[in-house]
Amino acid sequence: MDQVLDRNFAELLQELRVAITGVQILFAFLLGLAFTARFVTLGGFELTLYTVALLSTALATLLLIAPVSFHRLVFRRRQKPALVAMADRLLMTGLGLLVVAITSAVLLILDVVLGLWQGLVGGGLVALAGALTWYALPVWARRTGVGTAPELVEQPDREE
Repeated sequence: MDQVLDRNFAELLQELRVAITGVQILFAFLLGLAFTARFVTLGGFELTLYTVALLSTALATLLLIAPVSFHRLVFRRRQKPALVAMADRLLMTGLGLLVVAITSAVLLILDVVLGLWQGLVGGGLVALAGALTWYALPVWARRTGVGTAPELVEQPDREE
């Protein structure tokens, strides 16, 4: 059981490493954006989009880093099952917020650069792609069992 938990936790950490890199880059971009000269020309809709993007990125960052803090606080207390379960939930919620953050950031940028309709189309496509590839496709594969590896059946030793 401990080996399974260790493997599950190691896989979660690897997934977190991938997700946190993207969220950190987006967060840095959004933090710097507020200090540019063009920022003051944004209208109410754009400021709302910026706020949604910034807050969802900040929350995604907190949730994706939370398993590290959780691990530190329960380290060597034999609570690895709770750690793995909580890290899984935090990662899934953080990824959901990351889809919102990426979508709103794309919508904001396309709205400012190309116009509202182009922003809505681009943001909508990003939201759809995120929902399909990050949630719908894996849920479909999980429910249908498509791609499931066959179970290994040990063959008894045969004497010839």
